[in-house]
Amino acid sequence: MVRLQGGLAVLTAAVFVLAACVQAADTDAPSPTIPAGEAGEDTPAEFALGDTAPLTGLPFGDENLNRPSLAAKVDNHPAARPQLALDRADIVFEELVEGGLTRYVAIWHSDLPPEIGPVRSVRPMDPDVVSPFGGILAYSGGQQRFVEAMLLAPVESAINGQSNVNDFFYRSPDKVAPHNVIVRAVELVANFADKAPPRQQFAYATDQASATAVGSGDEVAGFTTRFSSFQAPGWEWSASDGAFLRSQTNGASDVALSGQRIAAANVVSIFVDIQVIQDIPTTFLVASGSGYVASGGHIVPVTWSKASPEAVIELRDGSGQEVTLAPGITWIKLLPAPGSGVPAGEVLIK
Repeated sequence: MVRLQGGLAVLTAAVFVLAACVQAADTDAPSPTIPAGEAGEDTPAEFALGDTAPLTGLPFGDENLNRPSLAAKVDNHPAARPQLALDRADIVFEELVEGGLTRYVAIWHSDLPPEIGPVRSVRPMDPDVVSPFGGILAYSGGQQRFVEAMLLAPVESAINGQSNVNDFFYRSPDKVAPHNVIVRAVELVANFADKAPPRQQFAYATDQASATAVGSGDEVAGFTTRFSSFQAPGWEWSASDGAFLRSQTNGASDVALSGQRIAAANVVSIFVDIQVIQDIPTTFLVASGSGYVASGGHIVPVTWSKASPEAVIELRDGSGQEVTLAPGITWIKLLPAPGSGVPAGEVLIK
């Protein structure tokens, strides 16, 4: 097993070494065919039929690309599983919260299910996560200081219990409170149809084989992303599915309410400063650091940066070139960096 902590690789079995500092420049790496959005650039006014979906890099011939994206703060407590439509999100962020647990910010755009959830409350890092997408964020409330910060972001807050959106939330009888708040996603998005669609967040290769990790990374059977002693989900490469399949910390397959296994074409693990402020783990995302990108059964060390709350996350390889992801669903892990106010996270390679 190779243990990766904050961008440093420690070889515990003579398999391979991953280290950005020794990554040779790959002059033959594919150039981004679909560039990522630049910080501060204008959101496209509209998409045409046949355009590439901005949050997956996949061809998508549907005028519904002109709808706004819907982000939601999705519960990952054991009582909330299996989640509703988490398998259909374009991009999912996983964040460390209290007690060593994690919570998701999932973003739906190219595929909008009828309902999503369960949703929970916001945390201090969420404005920085969702601001580049614009659109809508659905959540169940939160501490007043966190809600106030979210209301200042360039995103429409849809809060459970708020009079203007109350009709779009309900509590499912299938789970216990507070793990049962469900959002009527299609109806909520239609209510904010005047909001602009999202701009592209990452650069995408034309196909999986052309992704940066496949071209210049190391082959892997899978890996574990350890947030804490309580939360260390695993990812197993499935060539037949053409995706990484997610498992829970106990090794059980992670499935959505539909019965579909949670899967991703790309798993982006970045090491971020996390400090505990007034008992709440607070991720500082407007920063830079190291990380890893896994695509197509391969993994490559990268550096990341985010210039402002509204800016996209930029990913660069060891030669400074923009990283291209494989077309498809992307999961982004915000792992504690060494020197954080919590124990450092790790990427453990099988």
